[in-house]
Amino acid sequence: MGRGFYWEWRSPGQRDFGFMGLLVRFVVNVAALWVAQWLVRGFDIESAGALVFGAIIFGVVNAVIRPVLAFVTCLLTIITLGLFTLILNTIMLGLTAWIAGLFDLAFEVDGLIAAFLGALVISVVSTLLNWWATRNVLAPMHDGDRW
Repeated sequence: MGRGFYWEWRSPGQRDFGFMGLLVRFVVNVAALWVAQWLVRGFDIESAGALVFGAIIFGVVNAVIRPVLAFVTCLLTIITLGLFTLILNTIMLGLTAWIAGLFDLAFEVDGLIAAFLGALVISVVSTLLNWWATRNVLAPMHDGDRW
């Protein structure tokens, strides 16, 4: 039997919330933000420090605020067959840039189009990297229970 792509729905496990799980998710956020700022004109991160602290802010915003907004807009997401999720991602990136500006970080999103395209790139890159990391980094570590 060949190894094809399949989707597996599972609830979060210990490997998702342990130190390595958090570290991997943080590195994925940093990489996704870096790729987005590299590809999208109008989305600029000027320094490594701004990238790292921006990723921290982005992670906190997605962990705290996004679930509340997702719950409130659940019906709209269903009506649009999930496309409203792209708008939620755009809002989260804009909010991250706004909060980063409060801390004088060089993390800037110039306009709605840049935020939308940046959020789209971040979504695609983080999905691919999370899929790869779950199979190649996190799963092997817990097979032998090394961490």
